[in-house]
Amino acid sequence: MAAAASSASMAATTVLIPRVPAAVRTTRCSALPPLPPRVSNASFSTSLKLIPESRRFSLLQTKASEETSVDAGELFTDLKEKWDKVENKSTVLLYGGGAIVAVWLSSILVGAINSVPLLPKIMELVGLGYTGWFVYRYLLFKSSRKELATDIEALKKKIAGTE
Repeated sequence: MAAAASSASMAATTVLIPRVPAAVRTTRCSALPPLPPRVSNASFSTSLKLIPESRRFSLLQTKASEETSVDAGELFTDLKEKWDKVENKSTVLLYGGGAIVAVWLSSILVGAINSVPLLPKIMELVGLGYTGWFVYRYLLFKSSRKELATDIEALKKKIAGTE
């Protein structure tokens, strides 16, 4: 009886699975578009050799609107002069190292927050809410835009030490 049941189930599976040739299966199941043919470097270099040399270089030239040239030697001498003028070199190095560590830690923190399932979407909503509030509070009306401009100018003066 068990043999009869297993042969009946095999018959059912052979009836349910249609036979499709392998060539048809591979082309029908492929979800990716076909790739363009590869361009070999040899054909590119031979086609480049066919163009006259003067035209080849004119194809590669770019022109700037202003003449700006940066000399690496001048750049290093300027940086060296500025470094020599700094009195507390250890403090500058400490602040620079602290900034690098802060950026590294913040990237770790953002990665950890991003891995929590709902937290990134909640943070997006908080950001959108704050942006909406800021636009309503400071950018929508002319008087509030003037208030924002005066606040920014006061902050600039405070930072520059001219206040």
